Amino acid sequence: MDESVDPATESVESATEAVDQATASVESAEEPVDPTDIGERDAPPVSEKPYKVVFEANRCIGAGKCAEVSANWTLDLETGIARPNAFFIDEADLEANVRAAEVCPAKKDRGVIHVVDRRTGEEIAPDPAGDGTLSVDW
Repeated sequence: MDESVDPATESVESATEAVDQATASVESAEEPVDPTDIGERDAPPVSEKPYKVVFEANRCIGAGKCAEVSANWTLDLETGIARPNAFFIDEADLEANVRAAEVCPAKKDRGVIHVVDRRTGEEIAPDPAGDGTLSVDW
């Protein structure tokens, strides 16, 4: 009995394996981005800047409340979008950025400014759920 594999069968098996690998690659690429990972590659050490600002710029409504309460925030009058001067902050800048997150009226007062403790990954502000879960809508 000849146990050789038919070339057509081998080609189909090879193609099936390639499709399976491509499907796995696409599925893993479609996983949501963890907002706590954003910017970490180039970030200062956690010991120096233990907090991070995660900003949903695409949802900013340009009210400027953040810029009124925090020197870290600027409202660009041309674009109508606020922006932080620094995304990584220390204890000295924490209170003002927490206040900026709390006064942001976007997303029906849930805000688009999120202050995250880099050591724990928990949201400090605005924390609408009250449990430290990051409230970014991506």
